[in-house]
Amino acid sequence: MRIPVPPALLHAHPLSIMGGAVGGFTAIELLVVLAIAAVLAALAAPSFSTLLQSWRVRQATEALQSTLHLARSEAIKRGGRVVVQKIPNNTNGCHTAINATDWDCGWFVCDDSNGNGACNASEPVLHRIETPAAVQVTRTGGAATIKLNRWGLVDGAWLGFSLVPLNQATTHPGRSEEH
Repeated sequence: MRIPVPPALLHAHPLSIMGGAVGGFTAIELLVVLAIAAVLAALAAPSFSTLLQSWRVRQATEALQSTLHLARSEAIKRGGRVVVQKIPNNTNGCHTAINATDWDCGWFVCDDSNGNGACNASEPVLHRIETPAAVQVTRTGGAATIKLNRWGLVDGAWLGFSLVPLNQATTHPGRSEEH
């Protein structure tokens, strides 16, 4: 047996049939919430930028430390003849390592088989690091290469690096100095 349905109930919302209220947001309420979220995001953006810069510098610092540990152990294993050398300017789109003390493009470790204190194209590369974007890495002692002797010690100018966000002073909160 079929029960006839009144025409007013055919197009009604299910909650209104059962006596409940129909809920939802009006366009004005939605715009107010979006405006508040935009204001909060604008207030948080400057501190988030500093946080990102600090993370990049930290990443580059840890990569440099691990590279130096690797180079030291390779020098001990190979009886010296290991060099850490900066990646030249204009490599892989990096244009910030203009001077010999600018290591912004990154660095690599090689087996200095001919013993000249520099990595040549024919010598095997043991490890390569490209620094994160927008990090300035400056060597404070020495220049484009770091030679390690058979005891894993630096043979030449003392190591010193300053790492800061690109075009920032060494007093920037995201800086790191390694000696």
